[in-house]
Amino acid sequence: MTPESHPPTPDLPAGPDDDARPGPPPGCPAHGRGPGGLARLHESDDLKKLYEHLRAEHGPVAPALIHDDLPLWVVLGHAESQQLVRSPAQFCKDSRIWSALRDGLVKPDHPLMPHIAWQPMCAHAEGEEHRRWRGAIDTAVAATDFRSLRRHVNRSVQRVVNRFCEAGEADLVSQYAEHLPMAVMCHVLGMPDEYDDRMVQAARDMIRGTETAIASNAFVMAALDRLTARRREEPLGDFAGHLVSHPAGLTDEEVSQHLRVVLIAAYEATANLLANVLRQVLIDPRFRSQLNGGQMTVPQAVEQLLWDEPPFSTIFAYYAKQDTELGGQRIRKGDGLLFAPAPANVDPRVRPDPTADMQGNRSHLAFGGGTHECPGQDIGRVIAEVGVDALLMRLPDVELSVTEEELTFTESIASRHLVSLPVHFTPRPQQEITQVPSHENEAPAQRDWQIGVNRTRGESAGGGAGVGAGVGDGGAATVAAAAAVPAQASALDAGPGSDAGAGFGVGAGSGVGALPGGESVPQRPVPPPPVGEPAPPRGAWRRFLRWWRGY
Repeated sequence: MTPESHPPTPDLPAGPDDDARPGPPPGCPAHGRGPGGLARLHESDDLKKLYEHLRAEHGPVAPALIHDDLPLWVVLGHAESQQLVRSPAQFCKDSRIWSALRDGLVKPDHPLMPHIAWQPMCAHAEGEEHRRWRGAIDTAVAATDFRSLRRHVNRSVQRVVNRFCEAGEADLVSQYAEHLPMAVMCHVLGMPDEYDDRMVQAARDMIRGTETAIASNAFVMAALDRLTARRREEPLGDFAGHLVSHPAGLTDEEVSQHLRVVLIAAYEATANLLANVLRQVLIDPRFRSQLNGGQMTVPQAVEQLLWDEPPFSTIFAYYAKQDTELGGQRIRKGDGLLFAPAPANVDPRVRPDPTADMQGNRSHLAFGGGTHECPGQDIGRVIAEVGVDALLMRLPDVELSVTEEELTFTESIASRHLVSLPVHFTPRPQQEITQVPSHENEAPAQRDWQIGVNRTRGESAGGGAGVGAGVGDGGAATVAAAAAVPAQASALDAGPGSDAGAGFGVGAGSGVGALPGGESVPQRPVPPPPVGEPAPPRGAWRRFLRWWRGY
């Protein structure tokens, strides 16, 4: 066992040489050191640089401080992160064993209290208690109809885009990425009426650990408590209804707390992911050309961004159940550890080139792992994938209104959030929410594609269209004759007395077709198909896509 360099204990004494230790150079992320020379994560304005500095100084597991100078280990290595989440005998998420909490060092109004404080939900439990709660969540997720979900995401896209499509400009963070996931998640949980700007603001605020995070958490919980009470009285087939009626017999508090976990985790992760994918599409021409050229699908683009910009930088928190070792550091019983997907995803031991293409590789840590792996990750993926695809269908010429260097991020320990994404595009009218997202305002005219015939449905017989126009105007006679033969057979089958002569034929209604041998044959014009009948998608693949997208 290797000796620890800076044990994260609350009463860590200063070393005899601390005063003589040279300070970091200007601009170094190590500025803002606290007791024991530990870096304060919550004071860093560039956590990426700080994580790399800690990796170079301490290795894959480094000591650091959070608000009120509470000590925690930050797990920076990919392999060490996997070990952390997959070793329930050594590490758990029950904060009641955290030494700082037991010693009374965590104040009730600590900014991260909504994440740290133990609550009756699966994210903080283990063993039989965890299996009971997680089983209810997994059952509710398994009951999700993903075809209906895709349909609702498309319709939510229509509603959200309709708010700004006529303006020709928008901020795709505040007007799109922050609203679409909340609109969808409120519908999934069973409270579509609770979706509004205040709910969006509260969800973002509570995850950042601000001074108002506790008040925002109370606002969200009040809405979820109302939903739980309604489902007790009237169970429905939504997510809340499945939790209320699950055989595990969850209490009202357990139901509302788990609704909070699903709502906030899915919302925050998806909002960040959606913004990051849209940003990459707009700033990197190669990225967009790959999407348009068919070399990269939207789901592949989403997975790439889960490597590069995981929605959560860190996830609070794991705690050591016993004295152990991780990443060459001695971990004491009761120590807290931050699971950190952002630095772990760029661990040089598994990803020596951080710019490398990671298509097809899902070993990133964006959704955690082990028994506490995010249960709603597939819901988040659907929202992000359909949200990107549908927006590009509505606004195919969308372009960034500023340079890449002008885009800014706001960071907290938990996440790195794109501040804004200003864009411009051709102003377009609103669309019906039940319409498939498209940049075309009207459905294209349906055409009959036959040999020698290219005629719009409903086109008049005497308009000189199709075969008649081709021959009457000096077109290729052989092609026209090939189309005339089956028409001739129809005329013979129709027999005398039929009113088939009202159609159109070769030579703009001449009623005569020329065969290759030069002889003329009578031809019966083909009547046009009924006007206004919707044509089903042609081809099995197009029919499948229409069904898959919920239309």
